[in-house]
Amino acid sequence: MADRILIFYGSYRSDRQGIRLADYLVRAFAVRGAAPELIDARAIGLPMLDRMYKEYPPGEAPPALEALAGKIRAADAFVFVAGEYNWGQQPGLKNLTDHFLEEWFWRPAAIASYSAGRLAGAHASVAWHGTLTEMGMVVIPSTLTVGSIGHTLDADANPTGDGGGSLTRAFPRFADDLAWWTAAARAQRARVAPPY
Repeated sequence: MADRILIFYGSYRSDRQGIRLADYLVRAFAVRGAAPELIDARAIGLPMLDRMYKEYPPGEAPPALEALAGKIRAADAFVFVAGEYNWGQQPGLKNLTDHFLEEWFWRPAAIASYSAGRLAGAHASVAWHGTLTEMGMVVIPSTLTVGSIGHTLDADANPTGDGGGSLTRAFPRFADDLAWWTAAARAQRARVAPPY
């Protein structure tokens, strides 16, 4: 069975560069035999958090929220494409994730960070690690970091230059790590029900 991987992206900017990394990851995981799906926060268009999914009476959540909750519950693993805004998290992606809680539990998460500069979203990656852990996910040790995003991936999400070469070399370890934790979590959930 192919690993069902949701790849979350959260920029709302008109000239989004990080979508290239999200598209690259969707394609690269598919080549490995996984079943990835891009979840674009801007396309889903959730409002600023007022009520979490769980705070709606059954059957009364907005359709976009209900559909996404189902996808999250059915997924085997998650990848968060984390752009860095002023050393922090993208508000669009953070807003999307905060709409849910229990839906995330007991699955692995991976962080692929990026920025226009040379730090490759490292500050955002660190911030996301604690956030995802608090939300009940196991964050894998491997991270994928992409600096100079506009020069590392072209408009069609193809790796270019030295940065693209580094990304191509780093992705297999990142994907192998996520696959290992995905298989481990799936086996454990099949063996014993989660404690809560």
